[in-house]
Amino acid sequence: MSFGQLLLVLKARKWLITIIIASLFTLTLLVSLLLPSKYTATAAIVLDVKSPDPIAGMVLPGLMTPGYLATQLDLMQSERVIRGVIKQLHLTDSPQIQLQWREETDGRGSIETWLAEQLVRYLEIKPSRESSVINISFTAQDATFASTMANAFAQNYISTTLELRTEPAKQYRAMFEEQAKFARDKLEAAQAKLSTYQRDNGLLATDERLDIENQRLNELSTQAVMLQALSAESRGRQALASGNGDHMQEVLNNPVISALKTDLSRSEARLKEVGARFGDSYPLVAELKANIAETRARVDAETRKVSSSLGVNNSVNQVRELQIKAELEQQRQKVLKLKSQRDEAMVMVHDVEAAQRNHDAIVARVSQSALESQSNQTNVSLVKVATPPYKPSSPKTVLNAILSLVVGTMLAIAIALLLEIRDRRLRTEEDVEEGLGVPLLGALPAGTNPIQSGSVRRMIPFLASKELPKLSGPSV
Repeated sequence: MSFGQLLLVLKARKWLITIIIASLFTLTLLVSLLLPSKYTATAAIVLDVKSPDPIAGMVLPGLMTPGYLATQLDLMQSERVIRGVIKQLHLTDSPQIQLQWREETDGRGSIETWLAEQLVRYLEIKPSRESSVINISFTAQDATFASTMANAFAQNYISTTLELRTEPAKQYRAMFEEQAKFARDKLEAAQAKLSTYQRDNGLLATDERLDIENQRLNELSTQAVMLQALSAESRGRQALASGNGDHMQEVLNNPVISALKTDLSRSEARLKEVGARFGDSYPLVAELKANIAETRARVDAETRKVSSSLGVNNSVNQVRELQIKAELEQQRQKVLKLKSQRDEAMVMVHDVEAAQRNHDAIVARVSQSALESQSNQTNVSLVKVATPPYKPSSPKTVLNAILSLVVGTMLAIAIALLLEIRDRRLRTEEDVEEGLGVPLLGALPAGTNPIQSGSVRRMIPFLASKELPKLSGPSV
């Protein structure tokens, strides 16, 4: 069907189209005027997901997750928030609501659950685009009631978020307090064990005793080395004294032996002089020989004394060396014992330090949990308080009228076309050619055209057979 044919069809059925459009428009207008007016009040809140937590001192990672906003939207419509609204406004005490609940449920179930299902139908949660602002709208027949409900939902959502944050903190606080008591007992036990061990073994926290014993050990080691050298030297001198003692340094440096040797040398010189002058039988020679023999005997005796003193000195050095070695070994064992005790004490000290750190960490968590459980701050803020709207949000009479005109026009055109398809009419020359399937030979003027004049309304035989009727008379 061409556009011209469509216009002819619409023109031919214009009264039908007008009736349909007018009827739908009138019906819509009546319904819009008869429907009760409803008011929508909106409150707005903002979620602060970028500011650091005032207690933790950092941005909580859960606030940055993609599903955080969706979780908050579900929380606003949760039964916990709705029950808070019902409790805050005492809606279950309303006789009208109680009557409606009994009529619909016959008194079965909980009135709060039923009322929560009813209220959520009129609640609309809509987040703003590319922002953290969320609009909470509530629709009711009373403007004041709508604004009250919207504000109640916003306030109870804020209260619920605070409760969801403080309730785990309260539970954690109780748990951490119990753990802190256990950690304190463990710390006191470790400290008592360390103190007892230090007291029983005479240990000091500064390790002064170990330092003194180490110094004593070093001194004994030095003395032992010195005595070993002296003992070796004395043994060597004793061996030299037993073989050729008169050449020993001690003998040569001895003043008595030196004086005796000087006297001996003087007597031998005198003897030589006197013997050469008077001969060996001279009494003075005999006397000098006796003096020389006595002097030599005294030199030998003094030499033996010095040699024997070297033996005694060697014996003393050996005894002192053995004593120092014994003392050194005893001191070494003492130092090793002190080191072992210190190492064991250090293990206990580390246990005390670990218990102290654990106790301090738990006490810090107790303090943080206490602050979180007493916190009255949340990352949700009310940025818009709902006020009673001055005009209803529904029904929208003008919009409904416009939509009824649009829908009525489309419906009327559809009905006209449907009727045209079911009852096809010949309205143009093209319809005749298409309906008969033969070219048109001519057309009568508008005033004498039987089709346009209304004398002939249908050409069913022609459309049914799509053949020309046989004409009498000679053929052309």
